[in-house]
Amino acid sequence: MLGLLLLQVLASCLWLGHSEVVTPFASCPQFFYEGIPPNNALNPKNPAWICQRFNNSYHYATLYDRDRRIPVYSAYKYQPGSGKRPDVPWFVEPQLINPTYSKDIDTEMSISNRYNITPQQIGQSQAINQDYKKLQDLDRGHLSPSGHQSGNNSKMATFTLTNIVPQNSILNKGQWKDYENQTMAQNTKGCKTTYVITGAVPGNKYISNNRVNVPSHIWSAACCQINTTMKTWAVIAENNMNKVQNLTRAQLEANLTQLYGRGQVSLFHSACP
Repeated sequence: MLGLLLLQVLASCLWLGHSEVVTPFASCPQFFYEGIPPNNALNPKNPAWICQRFNNSYHYATLYDRDRRIPVYSAYKYQPGSGKRPDVPWFVEPQLINPTYSKDIDTEMSISNRYNITPQQIGQSQAINQDYKKLQDLDRGHLSPSGHQSGNNSKMATFTLTNIVPQNSILNKGQWKDYENQTMAQNTKGCKTTYVITGAVPGNKYISNNRVNVPSHIWSAACCQINTTMKTWAVIAENNMNKVQNLTRAQLEANLTQLYGRGQVSLFHSACP
C-alpha cells in the first residue's frame, strides 16, 4: 500500500511538470556549484527543469521556457576535450512531450516512430527542426557548447534544440566564439573545477510564425575553484551586434535583474565571490 501511495505521489509530480512539488534538477545537481542552481528570479511562467540525458548519462542541465521554446539557461562543468564538432542530427526532449516517454534525448523521427506521433505534436511542447529552417542572419546558438565538453557522448548531447537559441550569426561566429574558445581557456588556467551557466534573455522578436523567441541578450557566468579560493567572471552580449562585454558576477546579476524584471537574480552559491 505504501509503495502504491509513493507511486501515486510521483505520478502526480510528473504530471504537474513545472509545479513547485518537483525539485528542480534533483537528478543532476552536480552541474551547479554546491548543487545550488540560480534562484527563481530567472524562472519563466511555464518552466521545465531538464537534466540533459544521452546514452543513459547526464551531461548538463537546462531550464527551459516552454512558452517561448528556448532555454533560459544551460549549466555545465567546463571540461573541454579532444575531438571535432560532431556531425549528428538535432535532438529533442521526449520528457517535454510526455513524462512517461524516454528520459534520453532523441531525434524527431525516432520519437515519431516509437510513440506514433507527428512532428507537429512534438512541437507543441518545444522547438523542432522545422522552426530553425530558413534562418536569416541567425544561427543555432548553443548555450552549452560542444567545445566545452569532453567525450563523444557529452559533445553530441549538446545538439538538442532545448539547448539552442536563435543567435545573431555574426556574434556567434565572432566575439562570442572568441569568448568560448579563447577567453574561457585563459580564465580557467589553474582551475580545478569550473561551473558555467550560460543563458538568454527573451526578446521581442520571434521566428517560425511566432513559435520561437529570439533573445535580446546572451550571457554567461563562471565560478571556478583554485585550491581553497574561488573566482568568478561574467559576460553579456546584445544579440544584434558583434560585441561581448566583460563583467563581474555582481554586475551581470544586476543587469539580469533589470532585464528579466522578476526580482534580484542570484546565479551561484554565495561562496562564489
